[in-house]
Amino acid sequence: MVIGELKGKLVGLDTAPLIYFIEQHPTLHPKVKNVFELHAQQTFGFIVSVLTLTEVLVHPLREKDTKLAAKYKRIFEDAKGVTIAEMNKDIAVKAAELRAKYASLRTPDAIQLATAIHHRCDYFFSNDEALKKITEIEVITINDIA
Repeated sequence: MVIGELKGKLVGLDTAPLIYFIEQHPTLHPKVKNVFELHAQQTFGFIVSVLTLTEVLVHPLREKDTKLAAKYKRIFEDAKGVTIAEMNKDIAVKAAELRAKYASLRTPDAIQLATAIHHRCDYFFSNDEALKKITEIEVITINDIA
């Protein structure tokens, strides 16, 4: 996928690409950086589940990295062009439907995907190639970005 195809779209954001961007992953940061830079130009919107905050904070809290934990908290407080979606009954039901349909789908992934579907995202951006089996939303991965 050419990154420019995201213009004007709404993209569900999985946790891993955010971590790779913020923590500057040595090999994946350059690819995700392009996506986040295009987003910063406000050419498309992100929807992220509040569950992502839980997921990004685990490692810094475990490692007592208060600076990184604070950075993630600030991102969720000051996110521009990012909708932080709260979990609700409709998302919970959709997540259950996804888990019922896709036996190997884990609950956190189902919640992330259900959030994007509920908010009518055009794409879901992840690093999990296994999520491409989901037919309810087009999943794009870091490897798809040209």
